[in-house]
Amino acid sequence: MTDTTAPMTEALRPVAKDDRHLSLDVLRGLGVMGILAVNAVAFGLPMPVYMSPELSPFGMAASEGLAWWVVQTFFHYKFVTLFSILFGVSILLVGGERSDKARGALLRRRLGWLLVIGLLHGLLIWYGDILLLYACTGFLALLARSWTPKRLFTVSLTVLLLGSALAVAPLILLESAPADIQKTVMAQMTQPGGAANVTSATAAMRAGLPSAMAENFKAWMVLQPASLIVFVWRTAALMLLGMALFKTGFLTGKAKTSVYLLLIALGGAGLAWTGWENGMKLATDFAKPQALGRYNMAYEFASLPITLGYASLAILLIRSRAIAGLLNPVARLGQMAFTNYLTQSILMTTLFWSGRGLGLFGEFNRVELWGCVIAIWALQLIWSPLWLSRFAMGPMEWVWRRLAYGKGLARGA
Repeated sequence: MTDTTAPMTEALRPVAKDDRHLSLDVLRGLGVMGILAVNAVAFGLPMPVYMSPELSPFGMAASEGLAWWVVQTFFHYKFVTLFSILFGVSILLVGGERSDKARGALLRRRLGWLLVIGLLHGLLIWYGDILLLYACTGFLALLARSWTPKRLFTVSLTVLLLGSALAVAPLILLESAPADIQKTVMAQMTQPGGAANVTSATAAMRAGLPSAMAENFKAWMVLQPASLIVFVWRTAALMLLGMALFKTGFLTGKAKTSVYLLLIALGGAGLAWTGWENGMKLATDFAKPQALGRYNMAYEFASLPITLGYASLAILLIRSRAIAGLLNPVARLGQMAFTNYLTQSILMTTLFWSGRGLGLFGEFNRVELWGCVIAIWALQLIWSPLWLSRFAMGPMEWVWRRLAYGKGLARGA
């Protein structure tokens, strides 16, 4: 969704090919691919199923439960965390120091246009858009781009740890409350309707384009305001963390190998914890409040170490000359991250929406949705290098830059 712009001196200009950081492009490509794996369920099934897996019309036994476990353990929140970190890097690279008024103005224009594109994407294509959140949060994060790495680390990690503690602590305490209090509190937290909402949403998505658009708008009105209120603090903290990691050289492969190996080890431990936790959710049939409290701690506290472990592994692979070349298609996919993110939405909604696509909404289970994910991964890994062999940037990257710079920008320049 974002693109890396190199530091500019005399004139504002897009990044030159030779100025790009391969590691950032690879990580961005992995981020786009991982986000699709998580979003696939929200494309093909009603939002209540995404929020509460036990509401799935296909059940959660056997392969269906395993497919959920794989996504939740290896992908959920890890790749959006990675992408938020990388968005913070882009804010830093585009905007430069706060004293640079010209680049600061360019950054604000880019965020402003991203906000517009996010609104259009969410309202007209898919309600689960993240661009609106990134644009709004970016206007806050840009104020910190001149902070020292120490201050960025301190603020970001404090906010993340405090927020995670506040998210799980009340639910853990709730487990000790009397049963009637637990029932009352959980009833207030649970969306009314349950399975009936799944049935009605599925019917609406199959009833033609006007009905599908109305259902999409309904979901957008539920998700986006809540996202701007609930997730803005976490997203901003991750953006600041991204700035700190870039300033210290971690994201460009300049840290000590021992640092990367340590984070890989911590990430592995986090995956083990997360996998056990998700297994317990399945075993207890997502019993609440346990599923949101004691069995949600790894989601809150291990997702970041896992993400940094993934990044560390990718960076070490990039360092290896024998393996680095194999990552070039991923890097090209990441270089066109904005285009590929929006393309994923277009392809998936064309497959599932009625009125403008095949109308298969609600017909694919989680295992079958994985087939869609892998097919789109393959398509984007092929088409991104082909496009960039002729043009300097992806089509949406060109549009975004054209809008931000306010002047002509040749696609092949």
